Amino acid sequence: MLGDPRTVRMSGDDTAAVFRRTDDADAEQRPEDYRGKPVPEAYVWCNLTSGNGSRALWLLLLPFMVVNLAHWMRPTARRNQQRTVRLYGLLVRLAGLTLTVLLVAAACEVALDLTAWQCAGTRACAEDRSWLGFLSPEVSDNGWWSQPGRRLALAAVAPVALTGLLWYLSHRTWSAYESQQPLPHQSDPDEDTGRTALGRPGFWYGRRLVARLRAAHTAAGLLTVAAAVGTSAARFDRQAGGPALLDVLGRVLDATLAVGAAVVVWVVCRRGRSESRIDERLDRTLIRWLPAGAVVLLALTVVYAGWSRPDWRSAGRLPGDATFGGITLVQGLLVIALAVVATLLFRTAPDARTAMRGLGGPAVAMLACALGGVMTGGVAQRVGDWLDGAGTPGAGGTIDGPPVLLTWQASVIPPLLAVLAVLCGWLAVLTWRRARRDIPTVMRDYPGEPEDSARTRRIAGTRAGAALTDRVPVVVGITSAVTLLLGAGALAGAWTAGKVPGEAAKGSGAFLTGAAETAQALGSWLISLGFILFVTWGRRAYRDASARRTIGILWDVGTFWPRAAHPFAPPCYAERAVPDLTWRMATWTRTTGGRLVISGHSQGSVLAAAASWQLTPAVRKRVALLTYGSPLERLYGRWFPAYFGPAALAGLHREVDCWRNLYRDTDPIGGPVRLHSAGGPQVDRAALKDPLAYGRTEQHPLPAPILGHSDYQADPAFAEERTRLLARLRPGVPAQRPDTAPPEDADGGHETAAGHGGAGGRDGADSGQGTTTR
Repeated sequence: MLGDPRTVRMSGDDTAAVFRRTDDADAEQRPEDYRGKPVPEAYVWCNLTSGNGSRALWLLLLPFMVVNLAHWMRPTARRNQQRTVRLYGLLVRLAGLTLTVLLVAAACEVALDLTAWQCAGTRACAEDRSWLGFLSPEVSDNGWWSQPGRRLALAAVAPVALTGLLWYLSHRTWSAYESQQPLPHQSDPDEDTGRTALGRPGFWYGRRLVARLRAAHTAAGLLTVAAAVGTSAARFDRQAGGPALLDVLGRVLDATLAVGAAVVVWVVCRRGRSESRIDERLDRTLIRWLPAGAVVLLALTVVYAGWSRPDWRSAGRLPGDATFGGITLVQGLLVIALAVVATLLFRTAPDARTAMRGLGGPAVAMLACALGGVMTGGVAQRVGDWLDGAGTPGAGGTIDGPPVLLTWQASVIPPLLAVLAVLCGWLAVLTWRRARRDIPTVMRDYPGEPEDSARTRRIAGTRAGAALTDRVPVVVGITSAVTLLLGAGALAGAWTAGKVPGEAAKGSGAFLTGAAETAQALGSWLISLGFILFVTWGRRAYRDASARRTIGILWDVGTFWPRAAHPFAPPCYAERAVPDLTWRMATWTRTTGGRLVISGHSQGSVLAAAASWQLTPAVRKRVALLTYGSPLERLYGRWFPAYFGPAALAGLHREVDCWRNLYRDTDPIGGPVRLHSAGGPQVDRAALKDPLAYGRTEQHPLPAPILGHSDYQADPAFAEERTRLLARLRPGVPAQRPDTAPPEDADGGHETAAGHGGAGGRDGADSGQGTTTR
């Protein structure tokens, strides 16, 4: 980023730090040497999104990250719609809670139902799995652990360990990433924080909410395990002739579990984010006693289930269909309610550029629920097949296998993939047509060049492929709608038939029977394949640093946003990066009285904008923005309109000294900001040529590559725009001075460049300095 192998770390740690060239390390002490030229400085944040092998565990948190995104995708709302806004956040938090319960329920399904209840309770399965012999009544000759309640109590260790792992990851990543104190934000009468919440003092410090949600979700996971262990014993005790004392204890435990669940839901519903100030208070009583109470209740349930019941035998399945069916039904209702609320918000302040007319959040929430269902079904199907050996669970195998609903959900994957295949074909046709239509435009962009048809087609095809990004809302909308309909059909089929699709379709004609059996077999194979690929990808990411970097890039958008809907989502790197950048810019302008240019590429431009919003208006007036390959409007403005919508970006444009944006038609990520200025330079420069030369020239004797999203700094337009911004800010460089408020007429310029791929760009310590963010 700095163009020099000799660098020195100026500030920060191994996770994120500010670097300079060695020659520029003491620029503040030599202001006369830097008058009229920038001092580049780079803020590197790649270790926030990719680092050691433990980052592979983040793949487990993918559904949580996706549902957390839905919270930030709400449409723009007017000030009188605050109740509706709070309702939107509440619905997303409840959807996030169902995903935690779903994941823990899946672990219970594998450990308690398939392994401890079905396989250990079936002689043939237990004999094939010698490590289960001590749990089998026949193999162990009715040993102490062979009673069903004790088997379930022992197997509960696995889902409890999973819940503990989720708590540990959330707590550890909070300490490492999100516990950074933002810059103290003094109220300013000239500041209007109504345009975007990103400028509020407490936006990047959600400690109180995350702690509350972590306690609630941890308790929810433990209560889910307690319910899976205790309800089976309670049903046995309620049978005629059962022990009266155990029957009473079972009913008391069931009632206590219901009260605990109600408390968890109340905690999730009670409070959302507090952004108007830096809220350092913690609800210590709640975050300590809620998980502790769930642990005590789980322990009592384990003791109750492990009580001796010599006549109890395990047969069939545990009641997983009711559990997973209830979760699926609640998730569907929440998504529908969220769509209604989003529509109401969108109608109060409609914006044609908003993705899916404000329904992006509900659509993404639906995909998060579907992703959680696929992961759940994949694990259950794969483990069921493994335990059953050569048989087929539920169809003549040694065990009954996973719940019927999971088989129905797997069976709808083939028709969903068929819809996606049709969508891909439609997009391919549109891309081909646009590429043909753009061929004359390509030739007009390179007048006087001898035509090369292959070269022209490649450039036109790249432009058409980059334009596919603008079709993503259609794909997401159709996919989520089809997923909702197919999920409803699977739920209805499982509840009405009570059998797997192949068995339920028998007697309905050869065609329907064949289609159902084919969908069931193909769905089971696909979901097992997906599970294997998921594990393989996670293992590769654990061992391969380049694979972790790829995952980090893919999660740049998802982990930019604070954990507002789900505490187990991957950590928000911006809660470390934005305060870092804000502190650096504010302290530099205060100590030197200079001005700066902060430039950002790709996700770095989003960080640059977010950090600029956190500055006071007086400091923002000393900052100029240079963005390139920026998704600020094309992705963030469309999908997150409440925070990056036209009003927010226009306000930032007015409040900084100047803003220039570079983009290419071949870039699938970056695009124009679409802001217009009545006076002064426009934000968007005309689309840059890509490639720089059509054929071989004196300047490009070899064919120039099509750069797309990369290497914007190689374009002469970058240096030209940077020079103009520095000249606009005046080139004088003040010397280091005492820590006092800078005068309004202080001279000096500063340039900061931000790039893509895990590093962030920031201002330097001297006026006329440049900062690079990657």
